[in-house]
Formats: sequence, structure tokens, C-alpha cells
Amino acid sequence: MPGIVIVGAQWGDEGKGKATDLLGSRIDYVVKFNGGNNAGHTVVVGNEKYALHLLPSGILTPGVTPVIANGVVVDLSVLFQELEALSARGVDVSRLRISANAHIITHYHRTLDKVTERFLGKRQIGTTGRGIGPAYADKINRVGIRVQDLFDENILRQKVEGALGVKNHLLLKVYNRRAITVDEIMEDLLSYTERLRPMVVDASLELNRALERGENVLFEGGQATMLDIDHGTYPFVTSSSATSGGAATGSGVAPNKLDRIIGIVKAYTTRVGAGPFPTELFDASGDYLRAKGFEFGTTTGRPRRVGWYDAPIARYTSRINGVTDFVLTKLDILDELKTIPVCVAYEVDGVRHDEVPVSQTDFHHATPIYEEFPGWETDISGIREFDDLPENARNYVLALEKMSGSRISAIGVGPGRDAIIVRHDLID
Repeated sequence: MPGIVIVGAQWGDEGKGKATDLLGSRIDYVVKFNGGNNAGHTVVVGNEKYALHLLPSGILTPGVTPVIANGVVVDLSVLFQELEALSARGVDVSRLRISANAHIITHYHRTLDKVTERFLGKRQIGTTGRGIGPAYADKINRVGIRVQDLFDENILRQKVEGALGVKNHLLLKVYNRRAITVDEIMEDLLSYTERLRPMVVDASLELNRALERGENVLFEGGQATMLDIDHGTYPFVTSSSATSGGAATGSGVAPNKLDRIIGIVKAYTTRVGAGPFPTELFDASGDYLRAKGFEFGTTTGRPRRVGWYDAPIARYTSRINGVTDFVLTKLDILDELKTIPVCVAYEVDGVRHDEVPVSQTDFHHATPIYEEFPGWETDISGIREFDDLPENARNYVLALEKMSGSRISAIGVGPGRDAIIVRHDLID
């Protein structure tokens, strides 16, 4: 061992790929355990930038075995597009493993996702329209299609017929769209079967055996804690378990085999889609953070909502996940600021809340209470030792550490894969 979990500790886009890359050659397996191609990692290797949506970021590290586990929903067209694009750039993708129990996103899932979101009007969730939610809904409703079903054409046809029996009524009678035929879905899914076959494994068995051999297995969460289906800002959340608990259910590895829980936080906060966001900025400061941090979605290209660092959220996500270490990313984006506000609590109807309110209504109406810290107004992108940071930068990090509930073990100071300061080892 160990089993190491990386989770987003805000609303996503915190830089989880950078943390995965930091562990690099010390990792034997990298496991994606939830979500689908509705989120992405941008990883910079030398002068090359890679945008990954469905594949684990560990696929870029030679010698690492990347695994798409059972908790993921897989769009096969996206999977093979990403694999072909990486192969064309000289990346070895032959080690990829896919759980036989992972669920498949079909054409009808994508169609329903888009028309349902439009139908909601002002109550839209902010879905990416990639079929993630409908695929998870089918999984819970026990009418989903799993990877293993593609290798039994009779079972596959029965499942597609069962699913479309209901969905075509919705498309025709509620959304005024054309019906989708069983044959077109069958033709599409079966076109991937032979390419997919060599990758499919009993992922739970392989991962447990790797841990028993003493290999290092990294579980990489998609989305983030505040988007978790149970513990996020429901209903403005994703459709899967994006917390450390999801690493166990989404991979078939027991919780007692997960030794380190690494939470990723930005030095400020962002989110995409609708939902409460107490520290959101609508002024020049927000424009600055968005432009300087290039805060646009890896998957959608949508401008991200931006705000100051929120310490109660960090404490909440530390508690929910059992975070042992935080990785603080994008500290360099704050380089030019004279002062840096940090949300230390909220005010709701005149009452101070030091923790995230349990009521969604209260959280939606929460006003941040800020403490201001002096900026360092100098470029820190070339610094690799914590003690070499400007005093104000060190003080900012230490203040966030004290407020956030777990130690900050690494600090990102630039976009490159080596632009990081390590304070504590993330494995030993």
C-alpha cells in the first residue's frame, strides 16, 4: 500500500491533475472512480498541454496503469476520441483498464439530458448536456447498460428495448422529439465492442491485488465535494459520489485500504453552473481572477464563476472526506494583489455562522464575513521552497492552513508540472 484518494475540496476545477502528476513515478495505478466526461483535467507536460475529460490523468505518466472503475459512466465515443488523440501525440494508452461494471452513456442519455435541461427553464441545474445524469438515473432505476453487456448481444438488445420503451414516450409526448430506434442504439454500441474488449477487466480484483502487493494506488475523483450528490449544494450538484467515500463504492476497494485523503483547494474559489456561491465576485476583482487564472471550463469552455477563498467550505470538505493533506493550487494568481480577502464565516439574517449552514436556504442567503491579508506583490512562480516565499505569501498559506482543518502539504505556484512547493510528503 498505500491507497491514496485525491478529491476536489471546493466546486471543482481545483487542479486535481496537478496533484496526481506530483506523485508521478511513485504511483502504480491511477483510478477514476466517479463521474464521466462532464469534467476535465488540464495537465501541462513540458510545453505540451493535455485536456482530459474521461481518462484518468495518470494515463500521461509512463508505467502507470490507468483504470476507469465501476463508479464511472462511460461515453464510448468520447473514450475512443481521447485515446486516439493521445496516441497521435505519442502517448502510450495500451495500459488502460475499464471495469466491466461501469455504466455506458448512450445517445438517448445525451438527448434526454439536453431537452430536460431546456424544459426546466429558470430552474436549470447547469448540466453539461453530456448525458451524465440520465445515465446515473438509469443505473439507480436498474435499467442501465454496463460495459459487460456489450459482449452479449441478446442481453444488450433486451436492455436497450426496455430503456427505450419508456424514454421514447417521454421524447414523443412530453418533449416533442422523434423516437429513437433500438437498432440505431445497437449499431452504435456494438461498433465499439472489439476495440473495447482488451481493456475490460474485473477492476475491483485487480486493484485489491495491487494493494496486497504493496503497490501505490491513487484514486482520482471527478468533480468535487461541494458537487457531491449527498454532501454538495443539492440540487445544484453532479450525479455521483465525488467524496472520498465514493472512492470505495466507485472502485470496489474497501475504506480501510484508503490511507491518505488529499483535498485540492485553490487559493481562491470557482464554480461552474447554477447554485449558491457566497464569495462570488461580480466586480473588477472577479474579472481579474478569471482572466489571470484562465478560469474557463476544460470540458465546456464556459467562464467559471469566481470568488475569494472560503474557509468554512474547506473545513466542511475536510471533515466530510477525512482530509489528511491539502494541496493549495494557483497561489501565483494572487501575485499582483495588494490585499486578499478570505471568507472566515457567514452572516445569515444577522446571525454569524462559522460553519456551512445545514439549510440550503440559509446558505443561499449567506453573506461572507471577510478577513483581509496583505498581498506580496511579486512573482512567486520560480520558487520551490516554502521558506523562500515572500513573508506575506507564507503568512497567507499558514492562515489558510489554520482555518481549513488539515495541513497544507503542497502549494502550486504556476502551470508547469514542476511549479509546486512540497512541504510534506504526500505518500510517506
